[in-house]
Amino acid sequence: MKKLWFLTLVAIGADVAFAQRADTTRNPLGNSPAAIAAGQRVYDQTCQSCHGASGQGDRGPALDTGTFTHGREDGDLFHTIREGVPASQMPPFRGLTDEQVWQLVSYIRSLAGPVAPPAARDAASSGGDPAAGEALFFGKSACASCHEVNGRGGVVGPDLSAAGQTPIDWLRRKILDPNSSASPPAGGRGGTVAPPQVVVAKTQDGREIRGVRRNEDTFSVQMVDASGQLHLFDKLTLAALRVENTSLMPGDYATKLTRREIDNLLAYLGKLGERDLTKTSAAAIPGGITFDRLLNADAEPHNWLMYWGNLRGTHFSALKQIDTTNAARLQLAWAFPMPGGSVLEATPLVVDGVMYTTQPGTVVALDARTGRQIWRYAREQKVRSPYEINPFNRGAAVLGQRLYVGTLDAALVALDVRTGRPLWERQVADSMLGYSLTSAPLIVKDKVLVGVTGGEFGARGFLDAYDAATGARLWRWYSVPAPGEPGHDTWLGESWKQGGSPMWLTGSYDPDLNLVYWTVGNPGPQIDRSARGDLDNLFSDSVVAIDPDTGQRKWHYQFTPNDGHDWDSCQDLVLVDRLWRGEMRKLLLHADRNGIFYVIDRTNGKLLSGTPFVHVNWTTGFDRNGRPIEVPGSNSSPGGSFFVYPTLGGGTNFQAPSYSPLTGWIYLAYAENGQRYVSAPVPFEAGRQYIGRAAGGGDGPGPRPGEPLRSAGIKALDPETGKMVWDFKIIQGSLTNGVLATAGDVVFGAIRDGNLVALDAKTGKHLWHAETGANMAASPMSYAVDGRQFVAISAG
Repeated sequence: MKKLWFLTLVAIGADVAFAQRADTTRNPLGNSPAAIAAGQRVYDQTCQSCHGASGQGDRGPALDTGTFTHGREDGDLFHTIREGVPASQMPPFRGLTDEQVWQLVSYIRSLAGPVAPPAARDAASSGGDPAAGEALFFGKSACASCHEVNGRGGVVGPDLSAAGQTPIDWLRRKILDPNSSASPPAGGRGGTVAPPQVVVAKTQDGREIRGVRRNEDTFSVQMVDASGQLHLFDKLTLAALRVENTSLMPGDYATKLTRREIDNLLAYLGKLGERDLTKTSAAAIPGGITFDRLLNADAEPHNWLMYWGNLRGTHFSALKQIDTTNAARLQLAWAFPMPGGSVLEATPLVVDGVMYTTQPGTVVALDARTGRQIWRYAREQKVRSPYEINPFNRGAAVLGQRLYVGTLDAALVALDVRTGRPLWERQVADSMLGYSLTSAPLIVKDKVLVGVTGGEFGARGFLDAYDAATGARLWRWYSVPAPGEPGHDTWLGESWKQGGSPMWLTGSYDPDLNLVYWTVGNPGPQIDRSARGDLDNLFSDSVVAIDPDTGQRKWHYQFTPNDGHDWDSCQDLVLVDRLWRGEMRKLLLHADRNGIFYVIDRTNGKLLSGTPFVHVNWTTGFDRNGRPIEVPGSNSSPGGSFFVYPTLGGGTNFQAPSYSPLTGWIYLAYAENGQRYVSAPVPFEAGRQYIGRAAGGGDGPGPRPGEPLRSAGIKALDPETGKMVWDFKIIQGSLTNGVLATAGDVVFGAIRDGNLVALDAKTGKHLWHAETGANMAASPMSYAVDGRQFVAISAG
């Protein structure tokens, strides 16, 4: 029988240190031959195993292009070498002397030719017409078929958006004789072979595909052909693979172009100082994922096109190669290191054989079959609050040729999905006030929807919509109403200004009703209710239905009015059309942090049923309007509540549940436990935590007789009744983890202790488990490449 594979993404911890940059931005050694020769010796000992024997790139980026991600000045290079790049595979080299680092800078500069000062570049380019050169670049010379400038052009060759940093005579030589600097591969330190630039893959049917190599290992090669098409080959399936030490660039420009045209082309390139995001944001980039494909994501189960798997938030995989008869034979396929200081919580995307996964400030594109890196984007925070918490990133979104991701300093970034190069960046909010973007955006039509964190800081929550192509903000909906808006009277005095209620978790979308459904988090302050009054504090702890075209609220339902427990409602909203108590209904299913499983009519927000899925003692049920009936003494107070179930960590948390259309059940991880809620007054100070919880939680009685002991597990619930079908017990901390149901009738569950488990979806019977060696706080997902099903999980 065909061997089945299991894939895991493993995080490797790394210490992060901050240090001052070099006290000069100019290399004191310059481009002296002695410094370059000494730098090459240092390079051979420290750098070539990652960046290639001649700087052409391998595990690390190419260094022979003259452009650098983390700054172009000599001082920037010095800092990157000395301190490394946080949350990346680039380590610090603090053991090198300053002289050795400057020697390295000299050598790295030499790989692309010496960089001329601006005056020299301007003088060299003065003989040509930049406007005529631009027309040539995008016209007769066809440079743009392989190279891009600020988002316009191809992705086969190097990005020339900063070509002006390279001396004109060097550019002239590369244009007239593109093979002038080609050299045969050389052995690297530790047996590493320098990666080829151009390879030719011959398939079993005789086709030859010639292209630029992006990555390679013993068994696979990743390459881009002259049209920009990415190819991911298993070498064992190829008839042949050969290296060509020649450029894909035409070698006949000396005869095709006049000397004047060459001068014009060089004049245009000489003016390009750096990548200009004001121009890349306006670039028209055809192709890629259409919104129709996102709408019909269930039709391509081999892909995982968005955070929840589809727009309805079901987090279900229709793949069934792995089933109850063979799950026990799962094994590791590959692992990819994600070094950094934060816990991994991302759910990867997979689009046509390429995986995109994230961590704070970082996106990587991987060959989904082998785990080999195709590209990597890294961005340092521009602003870092000294009170920053929750340093996580949970994923990205794709539309067309753009990938969208949020940052901890509250920016929304669009990348070219083919290369990882930035296209635009929009500052969503001020991170010094407590805002950040930690979850995956949601694509709706031509818009990118993204919500913010900040509830712990009393930062007023909101949901934004941005134009997917240009990044222009289209609308904003605030979750705490201002004076004159519906719901404002549910806040005491001026407390609405610090009302929190963040909207940080990814929402769901119903195209038939044209409604976006989004959850809202806790009010501010979290525990001390005195500042905001004994009022509902809308729209905290709610689900809101919003018209994505206008940003107008259509309806809401509040799960926990006047919350003093930190039971934010940022959990999945599952949209299903199904028979419910004898009638076809458009339902919204939601297991809330407050311990209750809700079934809501998503056309109007009417509560249909609410059933505890863990022990709940804060409410006795619901009134005729669907409002929970609160048990006196269960909410926070200075004297403390009684021992309330669940804890502030909730009966479940943000990690994914899963709805199977085959069983009709919803599966989720849960935690059974309780605590007392004791408040204390807290002054508001912008940018600092605004909690209002008494130190130590106060003294008081524990659980009452007959109430459950602490436990956790994975459950199957029947939405028809809200009742448990089966329960698989697990051991973990206070927070729960995600699950995934598949068409193979297998439920995969992540456990915080590091185990990934496979259960029978119908019975809850254990089928298989594996220890990843790292704590898990993410949700599994599944995809397929070449007919083979994989399961992926971020761990560490």
